Amino acid sequence: MTFPFINSIISWFLKKRKHQVELFLKYPIDVQNELLLKLISAAKNTEFGKQQNFSSIKSYTDFANNVPIQRYESIEPLIERCRKGEQNLFWPTPIRWFAKSSGTTNAKSKFIPVSDEAIEYCHFKAGKDMLCLYINNNENAKLFTGKGLRLGGSSAVYEDNNTYFGDLSAIIIENMPFWADFSSAPRQETALMSEWETKMEAIINETIHENITSLVGVPSWMLVLLNRVLEKTGKDNILEVWPNLEVYFHGGINFNPYREQYKKLIPRDDFKYYETYNASEGFFAIQDRNDSDEMLLMLDYGIFYEFIPMSEYNGENSKAIPLSEVKKDVNYAIVITTNGGLWRYLIGDTVKFTSTDPYRIKITGRTKHHINVFGEELIIENAEDALKVASDKSNCEIKEYTVGPIFMNGKENGAHEWIIEFKKPPKDLVFFTEELDNALKNCNSDYEAKRYNNMTLAMPKIHQARKGLFYDWMKEKGKLGGQHKIPRLSNSRDFVEELLKL
Repeated sequence: MTFPFINSIISWFLKKRKHQVELFLKYPIDVQNELLLKLISAAKNTEFGKQQNFSSIKSYTDFANNVPIQRYESIEPLIERCRKGEQNLFWPTPIRWFAKSSGTTNAKSKFIPVSDEAIEYCHFKAGKDMLCLYINNNENAKLFTGKGLRLGGSSAVYEDNNTYFGDLSAIIIENMPFWADFSSAPRQETALMSEWETKMEAIINETIHENITSLVGVPSWMLVLLNRVLEKTGKDNILEVWPNLEVYFHGGINFNPYREQYKKLIPRDDFKYYETYNASEGFFAIQDRNDSDEMLLMLDYGIFYEFIPMSEYNGENSKAIPLSEVKKDVNYAIVITTNGGLWRYLIGDTVKFTSTDPYRIKITGRTKHHINVFGEELIIENAEDALKVASDKSNCEIKEYTVGPIFMNGKENGAHEWIIEFKKPPKDLVFFTEELDNALKNCNSDYEAKRYNNMTLAMPKIHQARKGLFYDWMKEKGKLGGQHKIPRLSNSRDFVEELLKL
């Protein structure tokens, strides 16, 4: 049970953190450079540190010249040795936890090392900052008069050779202090249930009579939960179930395609949406202002950042630049060095800086999740901006989608093939297709050039998916819930072909 005075005490404690945030806002490059040297010093006697001669590194230039940029495949042998019990390989303190990466529907799993330092000084710290920034912006917030509903991963944590692996959200829940259960719902036991359908039912039964004041989770899966809450309770909207609900902390995928659906489910003009940017590899950014579409890059979580302009991107052979050299409105791939033992690691995400004082970003997509079969350089940001325009003009709502190429066959031009599941379908799919095509031309000059007179790209081909198609596809793959995401854009036809067969 929680009381108003607890809300006041916790709010006061969280507000104190704002002064530390102001330090890296004022001295961002100094904070990052000092952090890099601390990470190098901490790991200089590890196997990786000795291989890369960490003892000789005195500056960022030394670091960039000595240590190669890496993908997961480069470090997988060291990670597998660590999973079997070897230590001091890439980080000095014992690594017991591994986040099983589930960012795509690919069969191959990645096991990202999660050190105790990463749990404490990155993920837990970020969770507090998320609340801190919200409370500092909303003096009358009453989050702690009730509970936060957390919708995490669908996997339990599994033991293997005295190490543990599972979804990052499950690892975080496993390591939370016992008192965290007092302010969160569902119970830890329920949150860690592995079977998604059973878990959803259990969460609903546990929370519909609680005083829920905040939501935390991925928009697509949270939407499924909220709709089921309404089915279970027979209410018209979520505020009839949880009248004191005031904020939704979301992340993992672009929120824009879901925004209108949430507004209908939570019909309150002053309801707040706060975006976060976290992954198995770390927690990177948090929306720091009300009603903003940007996130503040958090610079004191034990993560050193570098960036590769996508116009010059060549995987591990790319040349990265430090934070001090980034420019606004340039699409960058992110490279991170962390207190979990990742060194110059390509996480596969792309961002643009909307501000460099302070450093604020928007997520633009993935280095792999784009379509560039015909030189069109279509990224997720383009696709979702165009979908928004076409949806508004067609008075429809989109639930899920994926896009793949139709390859040239010698006689016909290429095209993009879309599979879209509509919550509210357009009355005229041809009109919707034309508006989508026009919007893509307006936001992507490369796409526009390839579409000129149908010379390279023909008009997009759109399939209206049956209700529940994407849910059934993810279920068939064992990818329901949590951090599992539907791949939006692909240079292959694999996803499109699988969906067309269902």
